[in-house]
Amino acid sequence: MLDYGSGNIRSVEKALQRAGADTVVTADPETALSAPGLVVPGVGAFAACMAGLRAVRGDQVIDRRLAGSRPVLGICVGMQVMFAEGVEHGLRSEGCGQWPGTVGRLAAPVLPHMGWNTLDAPAGSRLLAGIGPGTRFYFVHSYAAHDLPMPPSERMTPPLISWATHGERFIAAVENGPLCATQFHPEKSGDAGAALLANWLEMV
Repeated sequence: MLDYGSGNIRSVEKALQRAGADTVVTADPETALSAPGLVVPGVGAFAACMAGLRAVRGDQVIDRRLAGSRPVLGICVGMQVMFAEGVEHGLRSEGCGQWPGTVGRLAAPVLPHMGWNTLDAPAGSRLLAGIGPGTRFYFVHSYAAHDLPMPPSERMTPPLISWATHGERFIAAVENGPLCATQFHPEKSGDAGAALLANWLEMV
């Protein structure tokens, strides 16, 4: 697990351990680079998380891992920073740029989106394998990605996207080769979250 000053590290670590993982929490780039799988949690503001990531060279670690097809899992803002940019209060912040697109404020009557919600999962999802339709996951956020505009390529397998709705439809999870991410918190999602983490560990 990458420790870059964002909260929620311990609850994610405990959830991974319950799912069967041997965990190491580290801010050391070489340790994070060499691990079989890397989890990037995140809570709070997009810009603050990116500043924390850059401070420990986490953005470079993520890029190098994915270039070598080494698994990365982003959670909540740890998912959002994988996109090209985030917009908060009219200010644009550059993200890790692993995916094109912008993270912006949800158009919803009540924010934050806090509580349990269902997903519209794609066929063939490995993260959600064995998890039935109508299963609820726990969300806490006011910002989200609304689209993932991938350029067409015969060599590129399209990402698998799970959607959820709160005021408007938004991206709830993405599976894109070695890079997976969830807007919701699997560590707060009970048995469903534990099953998802176990599925991800099988991919590591």
